[in-house]
Amino acid sequence: MTLTPGLRARLVTMVERSDTAAKVGSGDVPVLATPRLLALAEQATLQAVAGALDPAQTSVGTKVALEHLAASPVGTHVEITAELVEVDGRRLVFAFTAHDRHTAVATGTIERMVVDRRRFLAKLTR
Repeated sequence: MTLTPGLRARLVTMVERSDTAAKVGSGDVPVLATPRLLALAEQATLQAVAGALDPAQTSVGTKVALEHLAASPVGTHVEITAELVEVDGRRLVFAFTAHDRHTAVATGTIERMVVDRRRFLAKLTR
């Protein structure tokens, strides 16, 4: 498989207390925290390209635009879909959406860069 636009992944999660703004420190209300929503969207981008990368490669996040549109209380099921929409060399651009049963929860884009895992980690030890 190669990195081409159209690769996609979908994940469904139920909002737990550990996912809330009050728990992660990004607010004081018991709803899905924006940082947790972003982490789920990033997880979906990883899943979308998992089978298309060489085993020695991974991707790292470089840029995010997220619009959090609606609150999701504990117990709500949220579906996150990410699609690879642009490939520019090693740069990957994904569009993502999140929905619950009633409404759009979030939309945005995530950019990731394909890197050689070993080389990337070696730079951290310098």
